[in-house]
Amino acid sequence: MNDKPIGIFDSGIGGFTVVKEVLGILPNESIIYLGDTARVPYGTRNKDTINKFALELTSFLLRRRVKALVIACNTMSAVSLSEIKKIAGEIPVIDVISPTVSSALLSTHTNVLGIIGTRATVNSRAYDAQLKMKNKATEILSVAAPLLVPLIEEGLINDPATKLITEKYLSAFNKIKIDTLILGCTHYPLIKNLIGEILGDKVSLIDSAKPTATELKKVLKQKGLMSNKKPNYKFYVTDIHPKMQEMLNLIFENNLSGSLEKISL
Repeated sequence: MNDKPIGIFDSGIGGFTVVKEVLGILPNESIIYLGDTARVPYGTRNKDTINKFALELTSFLLRRRVKALVIACNTMSAVSLSEIKKIAGEIPVIDVISPTVSSALLSTHTNVLGIIGTRATVNSRAYDAQLKMKNKATEILSVAAPLLVPLIEEGLINDPATKLITEKYLSAFNKIKIDTLILGCTHYPLIKNLIGEILGDKVSLIDSAKPTATELKKVLKQKGLMSNKKPNYKFYVTDIHPKMQEMLNLIFENNLSGSLEKISL
């Protein structure tokens, strides 16, 4: 048993979709969340900048003696995983891409999959590589959707502009008949209903949250790191804006166990 907290981090508030799933399947685990809301989005930045930011977030959590790290960000998982593992040492690091790929391959019946993500995630080809490694027969179309994270962070979930832009991005999938779409950003579950409405019910939508939380539980069990004590939660962000609480209320259905605290890295 180990009662130290789990560190979960993202470029913004999208990683809270992972936190929600972790709270559900690991109710005794303490969590420290860190969202770099002052510098979101990461997906439009170059590799060196993403690595720099990712290591700053990782170092912040390591100083708080976490027992495991969850990279609740597809961009950092795609670009910075190896760098994060280097400074984490013996502490297990769970990324969002590997478990999501496994979930998507279990979902597809035709082996024709789509991926939407930030520009950095799509350009890294991290999803494509893992899908092909596990199933060479897959046909994949990846589409960068760089405007979605800023729209979601601004709380424009139900805004007509968000619908128009999402429709434009998803129109790329008219070229091939996908049966499964990977939502390659932890922000995208917040517009999952909109994406489903546009693509129709014949396309399965796979997001990172539940597969990542399930993988975390598996790793904690394997390494004997599960907790059996009453948990506590700390939710840190690098900036707080007026729409943020509204978005958290949406994610947690007005039932978030804790409040946001602004910090400097």
